[in-house]
Amino acid sequence: MAGLKDYYHLYVIFFLSITANCGMAGRPSSSQAVKGAYWPSWAASTFPPSAIDTRLFTHLYYAFLVPSNVTFRFEVSSSEAPTLLNFTSTIRKKNPPAKTLFSVGGGGEGPAIFSRMASSSSSRKSFIDSSIEVARKYGFDGVDLDWEFPQDAKDMENLGYLLDEWRAAVQKDAKVTGRSPLLLTAATYFSVEFFLGPVVRSFPVASISKNLDFVNAMCYDYHGSWDTTATGAHAALFDPKSNVSTSYGLQSWINAGLPRSKLVMGLPLYGRTWKLKDPKVNGIGAPGVGLGPGNDGTMTYSQVETFNRENNATVVFDMETVSTYSYVGTSWIGYDDVRSTTVKIGYAQALKLRGYFFWAVNGDQAWKISRQGKINLQLNTIN
Repeated sequence: MAGLKDYYHLYVIFFLSITANCGMAGRPSSSQAVKGAYWPSWAASTFPPSAIDTRLFTHLYYAFLVPSNVTFRFEVSSSEAPTLLNFTSTIRKKNPPAKTLFSVGGGGEGPAIFSRMASSSSSRKSFIDSSIEVARKYGFDGVDLDWEFPQDAKDMENLGYLLDEWRAAVQKDAKVTGRSPLLLTAATYFSVEFFLGPVVRSFPVASISKNLDFVNAMCYDYHGSWDTTATGAHAALFDPKSNVSTSYGLQSWINAGLPRSKLVMGLPLYGRTWKLKDPKVNGIGAPGVGLGPGNDGTMTYSQVETFNRENNATVVFDMETVSTYSYVGTSWIGYDDVRSTTVKIGYAQALKLRGYFFWAVNGDQAWKISRQGKINLQLNTIN
């Protein structure tokens, strides 16, 4: 028999489904809504820019470029330059075109280079000027900063200075060239504050609100290969046991003063996998003894769907966390499918956020999830 908590989440899901299909006053218009996705440049051979269905996206991010760790300028190699040009020119020629941004950094780069770059006005200027030059030279509409992550209060303070100076330089460039100002965005931690670990620090919300067009909050990777002792919903909308959840993170940004029109919710097109200790104990939080199938405990959504079908896996939609998981034998996968993604987008709409983005665009299966996201936003903007 369902408990009160189960009924509560059923109510939330029902409410959000109704909201998503009825439209809401005060939401940004369809022309303003963000439907973004990151494109991993290392996937170019198997998933080129030409494969992207731009009818489903408004903003596409080239991932990644990294500045020199000495000059903090971007030194685009002769082999990478054609990839940059192909990305922007291909997306620009599509119908409809999408805005293109290049994303700087990424999870694999680490925080040290950005900490040093942001620590002085001269190194910040070198970085800023070079980012604008690259964006203009290769036809990008903007630049996205993916600094993962500022490590202490001083880094956060310097991030604020960087954004102030970056916005001023972008405005100056627009005035001198007579072109539209470049977009400035940032991929950030899911919460405004790093409340886990030994160093608690918060993002400079005042500077972010003033200088960035919007923030891409990375609402995923709450659990993964770094903790193999128990399965977890790595992009849980709710977590009854902690604040490590999308609902908590998004609300923390709003409570800190970030305008809802500048907050974009991150959605994963991949799952995290575990090896179960006991195949008969297979729910969220079940004991694990290592990584499951996939590359380092990770599978794209497309791979998850194929794995489930080929192995006749049991698929479960978890109301409490608003996530999906599947299991067969000792293999366990936590991920988002069409249903959980639809509810999450409804939640973002109920909060009147700017929109959503996916990591990463090549992970979908036949555009099943990406298409559902677009349908949800279209339904929501009907007057």
